[in-house]
Amino acid sequence: MLGVLGRFLTNLRSGRVTMAAVAPICNFGEKAKPFELPATDGKRYRLEDLVGPKGLVIVFMCNHCPYVKAIIDKLIRDAKDLAAIGVNTVAICSNDATAYPEDSFENMKRWAEEKKFPFPYLHDETQEVARAYGAVCTPDFFGYNADLELQYRGRLDASGRSPVEGARRELYEAMKLVAETGRGPAEQVPSMGCSIKWKRAA
Repeated sequence: MLGVLGRFLTNLRSGRVTMAAVAPICNFGEKAKPFELPATDGKRYRLEDLVGPKGLVIVFMCNHCPYVKAIIDKLIRDAKDLAAIGVNTVAICSNDATAYPEDSFENMKRWAEEKKFPFPYLHDETQEVARAYGAVCTPDFFGYNADLELQYRGRLDASGRSPVEGARRELYEAMKLVAETGRGPAEQVPSMGCSIKWKRAA
């Protein structure tokens, strides 16, 4: 038994085992933090460039995470549907690409092109933006109203490491409510995913 535990701890420390992380509950009204980051489309974006007339969804995600891969096609669908009602979407990758090469900027570009992302995919190389927002996991969703006040910190839907077909569209429904009323739902289920891959302190 101790041998099994020892191997688990060794794998955990080496990164071969990833523990799921859960985002905290929504801090309603918290203002979005300003940023300016490069995107896979060759442009640089500031927060104020991204917000739609009815709101903005910021999702911290990455290329390699199985939780992100499980919902990426649904996120693309929901981003298109939200754009139609005035809510924009932006994705940010903050993972340490040295330790996780699949999350490098070049691989971000390839995935964005392959999937035809309908939203900008930004690179937070310094991880300053993820820290400013208190991002915890991939995916981690932050839904803002038109005044950039936080109204949603929930999940996209009930999918975990595998997509759940026919699942209720929790992110879309919440942000539709935000678009209509400026307020998010009182009941929210936190997002779950792989932890942000932070750089080791020098």
